[in-house]
Amino acid sequence: MALIKPETRRFFQVIWKLLPVALNYRRDRREIRKAEGRLVHPAKYTKHAKKAVDSFIELGPAYIKLGQLLSVRPDVLPQPYIDEFAKLQDEVPPAPFEEVRPTIEQALGNSISEVFDSFDKDVVTGASLGQVYRAVYKGEQVVVKVNRPGIREKIEIDTKVLTKLIPLVGRFIDKSLQFTAKSIIDQFSETIKEEEDYRKEAQNLLMIKKNMISQKDVIIPRVYPKISSERVLVLEYIGGMKILDLKSLDEAGVDRRKLARRVAKIFFMMLLSQSLFHADPHPGNISVRLSPDEKKSTQIILYDFGMIGSLDPETRLKLIKFYTALVDFNSSRVVDTMIDLGLVQPDANRYVIRRGVELALADMQGRKVEETEVKALLEIANRTIYQFPFKLPKNLVLYMRMLSILEGVCLALDPQFRFVKILGNLLEEEGLVDEAYRSELQDAIKKISKALDAGIEVLPLLKGFLEQNYDPTGVRIAERDKRSSKFVPGLGAGLGIAGLFVSAAYFGKFDAKISFVISLVVLVFSLVYSRQ
Repeated sequence: MALIKPETRRFFQVIWKLLPVALNYRRDRREIRKAEGRLVHPAKYTKHAKKAVDSFIELGPAYIKLGQLLSVRPDVLPQPYIDEFAKLQDEVPPAPFEEVRPTIEQALGNSISEVFDSFDKDVVTGASLGQVYRAVYKGEQVVVKVNRPGIREKIEIDTKVLTKLIPLVGRFIDKSLQFTAKSIIDQFSETIKEEEDYRKEAQNLLMIKKNMISQKDVIIPRVYPKISSERVLVLEYIGGMKILDLKSLDEAGVDRRKLARRVAKIFFMMLLSQSLFHADPHPGNISVRLSPDEKKSTQIILYDFGMIGSLDPETRLKLIKFYTALVDFNSSRVVDTMIDLGLVQPDANRYVIRRGVELALADMQGRKVEETEVKALLEIANRTIYQFPFKLPKNLVLYMRMLSILEGVCLALDPQFRFVKILGNLLEEEGLVDEAYRSELQDAIKKISKALDAGIEVLPLLKGFLEQNYDPTGVRIAERDKRSSKFVPGLGAGLGIAGLFVSAAYFGKFDAKISFVISLVVLVFSLVYSRQ
């Protein structure tokens, strides 16, 4: 009997493990959608979510990474699931050193003892894709990051299995999820390949280090390129207090309130003015130390540049416009920006989505947006977009992940921290809010210009239509009926056509601003024509 292929065996293992999760999720999803986003039985959903997280952990590294990406997908998971998946830590028991040694020595092209002065075999941290050790290289303290044994082969098999599961998601859970599921698996595959390639991480580190060179209080380790490779990364060791070691921070006299704001501004700076941003600011990747000079100022150390996002200037401006629309409680602009960001399919029913956004924004009324934290905004997004066919591009998934994790860190440092308020202040300082409003004005002018052009194109058609108001003898029907009715056919036809444009806008089939201008042009023309 032929041996079962590893991929086939893994496929059935995953199906067996995830089938109960899928059944619970399908029931919960249908129940919440039927209730228009309301959580009818929150305790039950939380219980199911915890079981789902346990299953993902048991399935191993690939599913831990997938779960982390799902934790910022309000278009896929209801809020109780998001809350539980957000707790998913990238911590896996380390493999024995003797299993790791061949990977290190193969990458070095030599034995460990001949390259390093000393090498501590006790692992410092063990993550899903790699593990970290301390060593001494040419008299300098370094850390050595190495791929877990066999991790690439396992990831490759799991990626193939997940790809095969996509059609089942559409048939078994929800047809509308099939496209989203494919997008998620594609993003997962791309992200995880970047993370397991340490050459890419080294490039990311060097780029961000260059971008942050003017920030003297930000410390990023140096890379040792001669002994680093695709599977092994050697970095300068920089010690410090972990960002959430509150006891040590207090004993050192660090002002936690100021620290929270400084950390937030560092990451915002990457988002607002640089080509790359660190997308994984969990507590293990940020440390603090007092500067060695006499001032003893606080320095912030950043580690682990495997998960990196990027925002082009155009996307960055759209995100700022989204923020200003939220501040103004303007549902139409919120939806417009969501479409511009690629979150909503262009043919989606704008009216229905706008109504959902309006209901979500109504929940925020009475509270300033600045006082609504990222988690609260995600909950609003969850209640709104969970009901519609949305998609999140990879850069925005990483953006949301970064904000969500960073907010947790800052709130732990200072419970009074208001994340969105800090962002708003920084946007004001940089003049980016004004830039966003100027862009909104330019967009409005372009739309009006487009509407006028469309109106001009409509006029000849309208004229031909109105000319049908002459009877076969050449007598105008409007003139003939003038004595019997003041409501002339020319104006009636104009009202009818104008009404079609208004209806199209109302039901989300046409842009509201353009529809309004065209309707106005049509009415004016028909009014003039009817009085001739």
